Formats: sequence, structure tokens, C-alpha cells
Amino acid sequence: MSKSLGQHFLKNKAVVQKIIAALDMQLGETIVEIGPGHGALTIPLAEAAKKIGARIIAVEKDAALAEILENRMRQIEKTAGNKNEDEKGGGKVKIIVGDALDFLKTMDAGLHAGLRADKIVGNIPYYISGHLLRVIGELEAKPQLAVLMLQKEVAERICAAPPKMNRLGASVQYWAEPKIIAGVSKTEFSPAPTVDSAVIELEAKLETGQEQISTSSAEGYYAAVRALFAQPRKTIINNILQADGGHTRADVEAALMKLGLNLKARPQNLTIKNIAQVAEVFFRKI
Repeated sequence: MSKSLGQHFLKNKAVVQKIIAALDMQLGETIVEIGPGHGALTIPLAEAAKKIGARIIAVEKDAALAEILENRMRQIEKTAGNKNEDEKGGGKVKIIVGDALDFLKTMDAGLHAGLRADKIVGNIPYYISGHLLRVIGELEAKPQLAVLMLQKEVAERICAAPPKMNRLGASVQYWAEPKIIAGVSKTEFSPAPTVDSAVIELEAKLETGQEQISTSSAEGYYAAVRALFAQPRKTIINNILQADGGHTRADVEAALMKLGLNLKARPQNLTIKNIAQVAEVFFRKI
């Protein structure tokens, strides 16, 4: 294990099976695993994928760990006396040494033989969780589903609703419907981290059939999020005025009243729809 990469390896097999079940893999799908480590998830994931006819791409930044996992997979195949890929093309596991975030971007750009990340899975270190979520949110071809192990606090922030809305939750909920499906104690990892974790599902809103949030652009929406949550303790009026010098306080108050928003509201009181409405009025991008 590379401590510099902040890796904590999951020991609980029941949690692993819950993650695999949540992925609901289908024939022909490509599943990208981020940071497979020693393969606690990769190996049973590969077994399940083989039965269904899905393929796994595991992206590991630590070259030594990637080599160990590749050797383990090779030994399992040898012991089983069969190939890594069945006659349907499923069950194939490809281990790539590299940065998973860069890999997702290049895959989105069509640089990997036309493959796309249908689903994403992984035990995500805290230090990349925010960056990863931004990368997924910016992909042109978003995954249908992401099943991620995150710090419990991060997972709760992603799922927040008024009066506890926050910048991370507002950003992720623009493109995904989040749901915590399991809590995981810190004792279930080796070495044990200092905090508990949670498994979260992020289902793309295009997949849930939900009506998409009406905005001129994602750029405008995210600009509104940055402005509104710049100083969470301030009212939304003050945050808007600080970000947009082209409006007077009277202008902002009149616009917010027209939207039916409380003039004393703070960012944590806003729904995703409220933020989209503010984006249309003050941060519209063409």
C-alpha cells in the first residue's frame, strides 16, 4: 500500500457484494474501477462480470500495486483453467497504470477504441473525491451510474437538502440523483482510517427519467453555485451582489421576490431548482 496515495483497503466481503449488486451490471457494459488496490473489489467484480458479459477496466495509480493485482488475476485464471474473457466478450479485466481522472477524460474524448464508462465504481480517497466528482460532472458522456465508497461526511454533503444544502451537494445534484446505500465503519478497512465511510449511488438524471433542470447552460448553473456558496453564512442577496456588480440591491430583491424566494434566505435554504432559477436571472451564459 502506498500511504502517499491515502489508500485504505476494504476487508468486509458483505459490503463488496452490496457494491456489486448496486452496480447492476448488464451485458456489454464497461465498468471503470478507480483505484483497485489489492483487488478486494476487482476480483469478485470480475467474477460477476464474467457471468453477465460485462468488462472491467481497473485504473491504478500505484504501479507496484497494479503489478501485484495483475499477477493475482493471472493466477486466478490459471487455477480456474479458463480465459479471462468468456465467449460473449464479457468478464474481461484490463488493469491500467495511471491517473483515473485523466483516464476518464481521455475515454470521454473517444481515445480508447470507442469505449465509454457506462458505470464507475471505487473506494475513493478523500483527497481526490471532490476533484473526481467535478470530472464526472463535466464528462460529455456521463456514466449511467457511479457507486462510490467515500468518507461518510462527504457522502452526506452530496445528499444534502434544504436547510443543509451546500456547494458540493448543489454541484453533484445538478447531474445526478444521489443515495447512500450503506454505512461502513472505519474498522472494516486496513489500515483503519480515522473516519467512517459510506457507499453512495449517483444515478445520472438522464437515466432516472427525471425532468432536467432548466438552465441555459451548465456553465451558468455552476457560476451561480460558486457565487451563492462563496460565503455560506451571508444571504443570497449579498452573495449575488458581491459576484455581480451589474445589479443594485433593489434589482436583486425584486428579482428574488418574483421567483418567490425569501429575501433573508441563505444558500443552505435553496433547492436545486431555486439555484437554477437564480442562474437564469443573474448568471445566464449563452
